[in-house]
Amino acid sequence: MISAVVLAAEEGAEAASHLPIPPLAYGLLGFGGLVALLLVTYAFRSVGTRH
Repeated sequence: MISAVVLAAEEGAEAASHLPIPPLAYGLLGFGGLVALLLVTYAFRSVGTRH
């Protein structure tokens, strides 16, 4: 009984570990997205003072 549960858990863990891109790429994409948002925010920093 316990061996069947362990076997099922191992199969589930194996199926969940496939990533489409390397883990480092997720960090780089997230960092790049946040930098892009920072640049957009910085571009509109003085819009409120002109009106």
